[in-house]
Amino acid sequence: MAFSAIVVAAGSGSRAGGDKQWRVVGGRPVVRWSVEALLKAGADSVVVVVTPGAEPRAAEALAGLAGWRTVAGGATRAASVQAGLAALDVADDAPVLIHDAARPFLSASVVNRLLDALSDADGAVPGLPVADSLRRGADDLVVGSIDREGLWRAQTPQAFRLNTIRDAYAAWRDTDAPTDEAAVVERVGGRVRLVEGDARLMKLTYPEDFAMAEALLPKTLRIGQGYDVHRWGPGTSVWLCGVEIPHDQTLIGHSDADAGLHALTDAILGAIAEGDIGDHFPPSDPKWKGASSDRFLAHAAERVTARGGRIVNVDVTLICEQPKVKPHRLAMRERLAELLNLPLDAVSVKATTTEALGFTGRGEGLAAQAVASVELPA
Repeated sequence: MAFSAIVVAAGSGSRAGGDKQWRVVGGRPVVRWSVEALLKAGADSVVVVVTPGAEPRAAEALAGLAGWRTVAGGATRAASVQAGLAALDVADDAPVLIHDAARPFLSASVVNRLLDALSDADGAVPGLPVADSLRRGADDLVVGSIDREGLWRAQTPQAFRLNTIRDAYAAWRDTDAPTDEAAVVERVGGRVRLVEGDARLMKLTYPEDFAMAEALLPKTLRIGQGYDVHRWGPGTSVWLCGVEIPHDQTLIGHSDADAGLHALTDAILGAIAEGDIGDHFPPSDPKWKGASSDRFLAHAAERVTARGGRIVNVDVTLICEQPKVKPHRLAMRERLAELLNLPLDAVSVKATTTEALGFTGRGEGLAAQAVASVELPA
C-alpha cells in the first residue's frame, strides 16, 4: 500500500543533552535512520519537520537520500505534526505515518502491520504490553500499585488516513497538548487499533539510551594487519609507537618513520578496507615530510568512528636487534591507548629479534607488524 510519512525532528531533546535527532548512532545521524527506514519500507514521500533554521543540518544528515523534504515546525509537537500534515500533497484518504525521529530502529514489518490495520480502523498504533509491575511513588516512597492488565506502551509511527488525522486535529479544543496522534483521533470517537510493536523501536530520551542503541545494533568483527620497514641512519633518537627513545641511530623516512605507528595505521585501515597509509598520506606530498605519525593513526581511528565502528584491540610487534624495547613498552602501550581511546589491557606491544638473521639481524633496519580488530555495524 502506498503511503506518505512525517518525521518529527523539531524537538530540543533537552533530556538527552540536546539535539538528539542530529546525534550519530551506528555511524548515522538519528534522523537519517528514521527517514531511511520509511523510504525503504515504501514511503512515496517523507516530510521532515525541523526547528526553523535547522534545514541545513537536515540536508547534511540526509545527504544522498531522495524523496524527502523539510518543513519548519512549531512550538509544540502537535504544532509540528500539523505543519507536516499541511505540507503533504496527497489525496485526502491517503495513509500517513507520523514518526518520532528519536526512534531510529523502525522495521518494515511494523510499517506493514500499521498499514494493514487501516483497512478496518481509523488509526493504528504499534505497542508493547507493559511487562514490569507498576508503582505509584511520592517523595521516593511507594504509595500504591497500578494494575498493568491491559496497559500498553505506545510507540511510533502511528498511521491514519490524511483526512482523519487532519480533521481530528482541527477539532481539538483542549488547552493541553495531546500526548500523541492516537489521542487526537480517539477524542473525536475514532477507532485506533493496537498492532504489535518492536522492542528495538525504543525512543532515545536520556543520554544512556544512546549507549543502549549502539548495543542493539548488529555487529561484525573485522581483522586487519599491517607491516612496515624503515632503515637505520644517523641520529640521536628513534620514534616507536609514539614514544621517543634515545638511540645512537634514527629511522629514515618521509615522516618521523615511526614503524610501529605506520604498521598499526595500516592494520586499522585494512580492517575497514580503506586502503593503506600511502593512500591517505602519500609520501609524494611534501606536507607530510617529518610529520608526527600519531596524526596518521588518529586519522585511521576517525575513519572507524565515521563508519559507526570501534577499535576492539591492537597488537604491535617490533622486530629489531636494537634499541631494547622492553624498558619502554609500558610507555608505548599507554601512548597507543591514549591515541586510540582504548583501555590499557586492549593494547599490546611486543618486541622480538631475528637471531641476527636478515636485514634486521644485521642492524640495517627495523620492521614492525600489527594486528587490529575492529567492530563495525553489520
